[in-house]
Amino acid sequence: MTWQPKDLMDIKRDFVALALQEGCNRRELCRRFGISPKTGYALLARHAQEGSAAYVPRSRRPAGSPTRTSPEVEKAVTDLRTMHPAWGGRKIARRLADLGMDKVPPASTITAILHRHGLISPQASLAAQHWQRFEHERPNALWQIDFKGDFATEQARCYPLTLLDDHSRFNLALQACSGVAASGVQPHLSQVFQRYGLPMRINADNGAPWGSPRRAEHGLSELSVWLIRLGIRVSHSAPYHPQTNGKIERFHRSLQAEVLAGRSFANLQQAQTAFEHWRDVYNHDRPHDALNLQTPAMRYQPSLISYPQTLPPIEYPDGDTVALVKWNGEVHFKGNKLRVSSALLKLPIAFRADAENHDCYDVFFCHHRFMRLDLSAPAAAV
Repeated sequence: MTWQPKDLMDIKRDFVALALQEGCNRRELCRRFGISPKTGYALLARHAQEGSAAYVPRSRRPAGSPTRTSPEVEKAVTDLRTMHPAWGGRKIARRLADLGMDKVPPASTITAILHRHGLISPQASLAAQHWQRFEHERPNALWQIDFKGDFATEQARCYPLTLLDDHSRFNLALQACSGVAASGVQPHLSQVFQRYGLPMRINADNGAPWGSPRRAEHGLSELSVWLIRLGIRVSHSAPYHPQTNGKIERFHRSLQAEVLAGRSFANLQQAQTAFEHWRDVYNHDRPHDALNLQTPAMRYQPSLISYPQTLPPIEYPDGDTVALVKWNGEVHFKGNKLRVSSALLKLPIAFRADAENHDCYDVFFCHHRFMRLDLSAPAAAV
């Protein structure tokens, strides 16, 4: 099987970056990318000899690149700033070093160059902030997912779907969607799971289509039910507290500044093309301050948990009382009619007794506890 033509360079670059991670199962990675091991190993061999030239067709680049004379320092700095208007001195210094420039000036000097050329406004200087956030210690321990608002194209509104790995800040998905319905999100998540595997947990906000623990349906939307059945733990940001998903909020600021600001798009496909180009730069080229100026791709590794071909069976411990959810999300337990979630229609849930209070039960769907029931005060169930 060969590479698919769509976004070929970006896909190859993703594959190589992941395949070179320590401990990577390269045959499994080839399967996820839809190529044969022979094709994958051939690309890795080319990359070992040619570097980034391996990503492009041979006809577009010379077989060998002669040593290039380094450009004059200020021109190199201003050219890179023009290409990436939101990058500051630290990012530019690291990128110039990554590109092989000798004697890269310190970040403070680069910042002074940008000021001299009028490429940093006073407003941008005031907006610069240093953030320190909690970080999970390994990739795929937590993914953050959200929509970055919406904006109009000439043909339809665009709702950018974003998915970020907490540890590495690696952007797993950046998709121009026509809406926020679960039916549109799930196919994109399936593609991500097929390529990168499954995370331990996904955190979302309290809006559609993720669900909310404070709603009557206890946070169990159609999408969250599917994720839970895959074995993923689903959590939600605290209401009115977007810092819980702080890394993806920061990612949205970069997306706004580096892609969306001052631009318009004819349609969703044109927006998607811009997203894919920037996603490649963000993951592989753009030094990240919170990563000690590494790129996200340097820190990300695919999950060892593969996406299953079919959903696993729903099983509960022998001591649980299992009930099937009926129409309108209703279920009967010990003479009580309860409302859980219509997303659980025809699926089994489990009532697990509290060892210390025989009137109380925790209610589970698969591994996910979504409700506590107190039979001494049914109206107080939460």
